[in-house]
Amino acid sequence: MNPTPHFEALCSDAEAVGLACRGGFHPESGDGVPAFADGGAAATLVLYGFVGSRQWPAFAASTERADGLPNALDRWSRRVIDALGARYGAAGLYPSDGPPWLPFQRWARRAGPLHHSPLGILIHPEFGLWHAFRGALAFRARVALPERDRRPSPCESCVDKPCLAGCPVGAVKPDRYDHGACLDHVSSRAGADCLESGCRARRRCPVGEVFRYPAAQAAFHMEAFVRRR
Repeated sequence: MNPTPHFEALCSDAEAVGLACRGGFHPESGDGVPAFADGGAAATLVLYGFVGSRQWPAFAASTERADGLPNALDRWSRRVIDALGARYGAAGLYPSDGPPWLPFQRWARRAGPLHHSPLGILIHPEFGLWHAFRGALAFRARVALPERDRRPSPCESCVDKPCLAGCPVGAVKPDRYDHGACLDHVSSRAGADCLESGCRARRRCPVGEVFRYPAAQAAFHMEAFVRRR
């Protein structure tokens, strides 16, 4: 029987292996958190991921990053989070599991102050658009969690919406995202800036600029985006 961990210990253990603890919540029936293999329900879900570039070096130095095989970041995330789960007696859940896909965006909004942005990416009041979720651990026990952060969306007070004007091919609209136009641009010679430095519309957002991904991290994600076409 694994003892019920303290949330602070979960976060410090995650930081030690190159992950940020992204908050947690106590699941309810409509949250879509799957049951354990024996049918038991999860009492607590804790999410893990990246904020800015702080965790990037841990992945960049990993065997998965160097082995040349597909899905390096997914494989690294699964290995690291599964190891944490084994320590705590918790089950790992991942955005790459599916179909059906697990509702990580819904979980993210339950766990912290995440809000929909005009780009369709969840925005954080501090980290802006420069964050990610790599997985979650489901606990049978009810882990005591800090009080929920209820800061409002920074987009509500952003009058100019520079992100919407930042896309060179107008792929981002207030009511839709033209995936094909974006992909065609990034795959072309004209889209070299987006491919090498990250989405230009995303870079125009003024929130969390100090957390902006460095070139190597941005290029890694954009190359993965192009490979999925």
